[in-house]
Amino acid sequence: MHEAFKALADPTRRKILDLLKEQDLTAGEIANHFQVSKPSISQHLKLLKAAHLVHDEKKGQFVYYSLNLTVFQELLSWTMGFFEKGGKQP
Repeated sequence: MHEAFKALADPTRRKILDLLKEQDLTAGEIANHFQVSKPSISQHLKLLKAAHLVHDEKKGQFVYYSLNLTVFQELLSWTMGFFEKGGKQP
């Protein structure tokens, strides 16, 4: 979970995740939304993959990226459990 929070700390990676909410995209399609180099976007995608926040799948000549909703569900569950305790210490 540490890697997921670390990945979410970066605004560029959060924007990539927002783009992937709408549809699966290639790295080039994602890069078109930013004013940074394609290698920089590839590095962000690598970190998102390492955090298991995105999947990649090769389709023909292209690699498409999509959200891994399972990890988001785990993060949400953990967050909700944290607040359900009401901040009370045992």
